[in-house]
Amino acid sequence: MRSIEQILTETIAVKTRIIDDRRLLAVGDEIAAAMVRSYRAGGRAYFCGNGGSAADAQHFAAQLSGHFIFDRPPLAAEALHGNASHLTAVANDYDYESVFARALEGSIRPEDVLVAISTSGDSESIIRAAKAAHDKGATVVAFTGESGGALREHADLLLNVPSSDTGRIQESHIVFIHAISERVEHDLFAAA
Repeated sequence: MRSIEQILTETIAVKTRIIDDRRLLAVGDEIAAAMVRSYRAGGRAYFCGNGGSAADAQHFAAQLSGHFIFDRPPLAAEALHGNASHLTAVANDYDYESVFARALEGSIRPEDVLVAISTSGDSESIIRAAKAAHDKGATVVAFTGESGGALREHADLLLNVPSSDTGRIQESHIVFIHAISERVEHDLFAAA
């Protein structure tokens, strides 16, 4: 059995690897810049994930559509699993793997951004969403674990946390979600 101390030590080790990875930090900055460009062009941000990654997707959307650091106008941000009727209808009438792609096919535009979150990078519903967003000309951002999985092939920007442990990956995704949300909010509204 691992102790709390061992788990926290592993958490710190992953964050240290992130801080030491200049490429990964630059990708975080590129994601924030892509989202700022999208919003300035009148675009929206869409988010998808399954399980804990769905919670992270919803968290990211809430930071943007509500506010994060300071009061400011809301930004258009939607977690695709938020419409339970759509989710269950498409899962029932087609298959679960199509639920996010089908939502995007009806709404995403070239100026939009999709943030696709999958710790393994191999979730078929997330891969199909990324393909659908690309087919519509949108920017695809992938949050994954170290390998990037199959999702890496469909991402314009890949934020692949240097770990294969789901808990450490998700913890790191939240850190990036907060950092990117703060950057987007600051870049769009701090000077206003």
